[in-house]
Amino acid sequence: MGKRTITVHHVRAVLRGAERSGADTVPLLQAAQIPPLLLGDDRARVTSVQFARLFRALYRATEDEFLGLSATPSRPGTFAMMCYAALACPDLGRAIHRGTAFYGLFDGGPELALTRTPTEAVFTVHNQLDANEDHFLTECMVIIWHRLCSWLTGSRIPLRWAEFRYAPPPHEAEYAFLFGCPVRFGAPRTAAGFDAHWLDAPVVQDESTLHPLLHRAPFDLLTRREYGTTVAEQVRRNLARSLRASPRLPTLTETATRLSVSPATLRRRLDRESTSFQQLKDTVRRDAAIAGLAEGGEPIAELATRLGFSEDTSFHRAFRRWTGTTPGAYRMDHQSPPPPGSEPPTLL
Repeated sequence: MGKRTITVHHVRAVLRGAERSGADTVPLLQAAQIPPLLLGDDRARVTSVQFARLFRALYRATEDEFLGLSATPSRPGTFAMMCYAALACPDLGRAIHRGTAFYGLFDGGPELALTRTPTEAVFTVHNQLDANEDHFLTECMVIIWHRLCSWLTGSRIPLRWAEFRYAPPPHEAEYAFLFGCPVRFGAPRTAAGFDAHWLDAPVVQDESTLHPLLHRAPFDLLTRREYGTTVAEQVRRNLARSLRASPRLPTLTETATRLSVSPATLRRRLDRESTSFQQLKDTVRRDAAIAGLAEGGEPIAELATRLGFSEDTSFHRAFRRWTGTTPGAYRMDHQSPPPPGSEPPTLL
């Protein structure tokens, strides 16, 4: 419980490459235990486990590390060889420069760059990978490289900001949680910034630790890490932890006390991040409800009680508001077992 669910917009986006190639995406969705009908509802969400299964099914189907989302494919093993090259560097700055130079050897691939000022390091994706109209691949580049930097140094590197060259998508509210920092759209470039001192951090990984990473890559690098770099993320993490222990979620005042701020300050800071305490409570309960229905056999009435609903009807109303369907219908759509052979791919 507590893991964030994923908007159906990202499910649609990751399928685009397979769709363009003429592949039948229904079996891919079924392999991930994602009901195809969910794609027609903008409010629908899937669990991280379901999205991981879909990602792996697409990887096998496309034999492309870019999942068919770029005009130029990336052959399996490309990311692994870049990682091996980066591991030989003594510090993060030189590792990033070597990695971006590696991808620069491939025509039509991502044009990546690292620049440094006295206080800030900026990672930029110069081309917009135009075959990917949903910008999913562009965003993945920023996320994967940021998470890879954290892995290379064995540290949690918080982003200061992230910005994108295109207009905000309908699911704009997802991005503050995804990147753990303020996010801006309609910017002159696609880039992300972090404190420059991290570039001097030593690379602490080696080939023995790279193998487990590659076995789970790239999805593990896309999975949200709890960096706690926004107030909303700190509140959400606090609420999710509380819900694991008790159906009663803490009040705004109790949460503010735990974060050592006044209720008014907490409310004001959440407002600056375009959210509210009530929205975060709904998000935590929604994600826990979807995970419980999709991945467990707990009776719906017991699930409702565990999530703090006093009666089934209030849970049904809330779930329909969140997803556009009822808890029973959602669970029925997820009853088929996963097919055999659904192990994650290795990029070795």
